[in-house]
Amino acid sequence: MVSIDALRGFVMVLMLLDHVREGFFLWVPIGDPVDALTVSPASFFSRLTSQICAPVFVALTGLGAYLYAQKHSKSDTTAFLLKRGIFLVLLELTVVNFQWRAEFPPTIVYLQVIWAIGLSMIVLAGLIRLPHIVIAAIGVAIVAGHNLLDPIVLPPEHPFYAIWSLLHERGTITIGGLPIRFSYPVLPWIGVICLGWTAGPWFARGDVAARGRTLVRAGLAMLAAFVVLRFANVYGDTPWFVVPGSSLRTVMSFLALTKYPPSLLYVLATLGFGLLLLALFDRIADARVTGWLAVLGGAPMFFYLFHLYILRTVYLIALAIWGTNHGEVFGLPSIGWIWLMWLLLIVPLYFPTRWFSNLKKRRKDIRWLKYL
Repeated sequence: MVSIDALRGFVMVLMLLDHVREGFFLWVPIGDPVDALTVSPASFFSRLTSQICAPVFVALTGLGAYLYAQKHSKSDTTAFLLKRGIFLVLLELTVVNFQWRAEFPPTIVYLQVIWAIGLSMIVLAGLIRLPHIVIAAIGVAIVAGHNLLDPIVLPPEHPFYAIWSLLHERGTITIGGLPIRFSYPVLPWIGVICLGWTAGPWFARGDVAARGRTLVRAGLAMLAAFVVLRFANVYGDTPWFVVPGSSLRTVMSFLALTKYPPSLLYVLATLGFGLLLLALFDRIADARVTGWLAVLGGAPMFFYLFHLYILRTVYLIALAIWGTNHGEVFGLPSIGWIWLMWLLLIVPLYFPTRWFSNLKKRRKDIRWLKYL
């Protein structure tokens, strides 16, 4: 569906901005990129721009799984989710980790968003035979309730530390001397993919106008819930605070939401905005920009892998030409340069992705293409 692919493409373009920042702004010491007290406003709002990416992508994965299930049997859908989920987990452990670290053999493995999507798909494969309302209830319960688990912090020597790091607490374990970092605790993402599946019937029906109204109402309801809970400041995320003498940093504190793992308020804000964007792309499905974004969203894994290689290549070229200019790394001088580089990279990433997207549509006999 064009609107779904367009939204997926939109968040991938925003993801590119964040990854340019991560690759070429390492010389700026930042512990938390949304720390309202220490991070520059330019860096903060650049990071904020990309906060929508992971939750929307995971929710669209659930939505796409539901639409896939409408054309295939439950057994076929289960098999597809399992195979694709395992494929993504293996991809994270091998290709993606190498792209980020450029090390072989690796000195550390980071389990990030591709891993989380893969595990979420594997779990969803085991849930799809449940009644739709039960899957919806599971999604709501996890997303709304997992912050109740925040006080549970286990020490590394605890027997359940590894499983808890996998599920809810960012932690590092060591296997055979190799550190494994759980960057994306998976439990809340399972809730998000269930919410995406829950929205499937809105798209299974053909009434675009009715779907648009439903998307807008749901999006506004989620954003309203976010605002009410954030002002209440009692549950759903780390409390915000007033910064004396700085209304801007007070606003930054209000908007600083927890991504690892994604808090209730983080999910409400990002998915609420995502639903409004989905309604917009549904409404302007014939617009040129929608089609352009849909091309990128039609081959998401190709774009993801390709953009990491491009970023690594550009960094090595810059390093070869100018050398290290900030300690041991090469970096761009300001956030403005990060945005400029982001804009310059969109076009060279677009055309190879368009070629691969067209290949997927043209060669449906090549089954492995659907995994990219």
